[in-house]
Amino acid sequence: MASVLIREAKEGDCGNILRLIRLRELAEYEKLSDQVKISEEALRADGFGENPFYHCLVAEILPVPGEPQGPCVVGYGLYYFTYSTWKGRNIYLEGIYVKPEYRGQGIGSKIIKKVAEVALDKGRSQFRLAVLDWNKGAMDLYKALGAQDLTEAEGWHCFRFEGEAMRELAGK
Repeated sequence: MASVLIREAKEGDCGNILRLIRLRELAEYEKLSDQVKISEEALRADGFGENPFYHCLVAEILPVPGEPQGPCVVGYGLYYFTYSTWKGRNIYLEGIYVKPEYRGQGIGSKIIKKVAEVALDKGRSQFRLAVLDWNKGAMDLYKALGAQDLTEAEGWHCFRFEGEAMRELAGK
């Protein structure tokens, strides 16, 4: 079996990351394909400028010596830094995805562990993420890795304003 490398994404990885998002892999998996609006240009501008809005790890399958194809990106973990009024500096894993044919090999766990390593290296007190209520496999994985379900434990619910609701709220 080929080995897996979890590494920081480079600007040149944006096409592969977008393919995993836009070609409906993550969006279809999450049953939200109609909501994908991101572009490769936006990923480049927002993740690789002077003050990036996000950071990203990619899971790359390295070829076995003698194989003709090069490395292949099969997953990613996109995260950014946040702040808690109670706990201070945090890291938020916005999206994690591994192609279906590579699941069950520990790649998702490796991405999550690498995000935890980044969080500790950067002095973050918490590592947060969200999961859709029907994704029991992901919830089981996160709990097995030591995550606490805040909906169960503390009753937290996530909300969002966007589009017209956000414009109305802002009075625009």
